[in-house]
This record gives sequence, C-alpha cells and structure tokens, in this order.
Amino acid sequence: MSKSEFEELAGLIRDFAKTRDWEKFHTPKNLAMALVGEAGELVAEFQWLTPEESTKSALGPEQLEAIALEIADVQIYLSRLADVLGIDIPEVVRQKMKINENRF
Repeated sequence: MSKSEFEELAGLIRDFAKTRDWEKFHTPKNLAMALVGEAGELVAEFQWLTPEESTKSALGPEQLEAIALEIADVQIYLSRLADVLGIDIPEVVRQKMKINENRF
C-alpha cells in the first residue's frame, strides 16, 4: 500500500469518526484498547484450528471472509491510532525494518 493509500484510508476513517462525533472517544488509550479487542477477535477465528487447518487452502470462503473483516477492523483501529498520534505508518515500518535488518 502506498503512502497516498494510507493517507486516503486515514482520511476516510477520520471522516467516519467525525461524522458520528466519535472524535472525543478516540483517545490513544481508547484506540489502543479497541485495537487489542479486535486483534482478539481475529485470534478467535483461529482458536481451535490446527496449523494445517489455518492455512489459506484449508479455510473455507466464509472463514476467509470473517478473517478478512477482522483484519480490516484491526487495520481501521491501527490507522486511526496512528492518525490521532500523527504517526506515518509507511515511514515507521520502513524504519523498523531497517532496525530489524541490523538485529536479525
């Protein structure tokens, strides 16, 4: 995803929150907590599957759709958190990858 795509999505999510007057609830703490909750819902989709059952080829279309929607929820909260804090996700991912290259 290009930086402009990240900016476009952040704007879409920001506008969604503003239209519903949710900005007052979108503190970094609340967004981080919501992000963890959504990540938990994503994990729940895999909870009792074996490693083999969790592969793309083994998952059915309904399971893949449910997983995709949970991934979207995680990304929405992550994008909103970064937007509220003024963090450029593509840039910090690049920075972190450079750090990881030196560490591993």
